[in-house]
Amino acid sequence: MEGVKVVVLSDTHAPRRWKSCPLAVAEHLRHADAILHAGDVCTAGVLTELSGYAPVHAVLGNNDGPDVAAWGAPETLELDLGGLAVAMIHDSGQAAGRTRRMRRRFPGADLVVFGHSHIPMDLTGDGIRVFNPGSPTDRRRQPHGTIGILDIRDGRLAEARIVPVT
Repeated sequence: MEGVKVVVLSDTHAPRRWKSCPLAVAEHLRHADAILHAGDVCTAGVLTELSGYAPVHAVLGNNDGPDVAAWGAPETLELDLGGLAVAMIHDSGQAAGRTRRMRRRFPGADLVVFGHSHIPMDLTGDGIRVFNPGSPTDRRRQPHGTIGILDIRDGRLAEARIVPVT
């Protein structure tokens, strides 16, 4: 079975931080089968721009307005990507108890993609994997802006990587 390559973004904060797709991000998007955006897009135009590369699935962040909701981004989303059960939420709450909380919130999920903190994270616990790609454009205290790459094969997450793009 052919694998599914997913590019994961969060916290792009357009237009203040994202004027248009950064070249380093576009390089990865060109090979994507799907794109996940875990919120704080800030303008729906980013989602439209990303849709030019691959199908986009997005959730609302705390800085997203009515145009992002009108584009079709709900507060949470559960979807099947290549046989992998993926859930999305912008803010997964405090670090303590995160995997247990996400297992309760999304009992059928294999993977929960989230954003909000701008801190890249890939953590497994309580029978669930949680993944935050960080931000490609607003790194805050991180050494680099980052995105996530997921490689899904035969219904399993074969690889998850945090990739620096700045």
